[in-house]
Amino acid sequence: MSGIEIRPATADDHDAIREVILAAFAEEPGVADVVEELRATRRAWHELVATDGATVVGHVMLNRGWVDDDLRVVDVLVLSPLGVAPDYQQGGIGTELIAAALDAARAAGEALVFLEGAPDYYGARGFERADRRGFLAPTSRIPAPAFQVAVLQDPDASGRLVYPDAFWAAHAAGLRDPELSRLRELLGD
Repeated sequence: MSGIEIRPATADDHDAIREVILAAFAEEPGVADVVEELRATRRAWHELVATDGATVVGHVMLNRGWVDDDLRVVDVLVLSPLGVAPDYQQGGIGTELIAAALDAARAAGEALVFLEGAPDYYGARGFERADRRGFLAPTSRIPAPAFQVAVLQDPDASGRLVYPDAFWAAHAAGLRDPELSRLRELLGD
């Protein structure tokens, strides 16, 4: 990761971020629209970029979601999306972006950061199965092992995670592809 810098994103980075996301999510071009919608609706809480010199090569976004607890609605963070330009993947940039995002959340006093993703990858980076902490996924299309949380402090809450509207509008919540749904079987869900 020599020469790679992690820093907060600025408005000047938005076009480059879109290009990174489009390249990283080539099979899901709507992810770039989710990022723009989260910004437009002020659900984006914090964005970081990885740069190689002046070139943006990675991006992570933390956005606001909620846990619908029996007693109240609790503000939480959702880490999504995380994208690294294909030529820079497998070099530790995603790991560094995740660590910096969790550090920012921790420094701000946030208790919970949720995501849906590969259990082995995110499990090695501070996340664990959310259902084992009493949380329910926002949709049944997310296999239980893929619905994960990083607990940064005692949340004193449990319940269903509620995504911002941008995820639903772009059909970006859970697995929709029948082939990908086989992941449930592979993950034991």
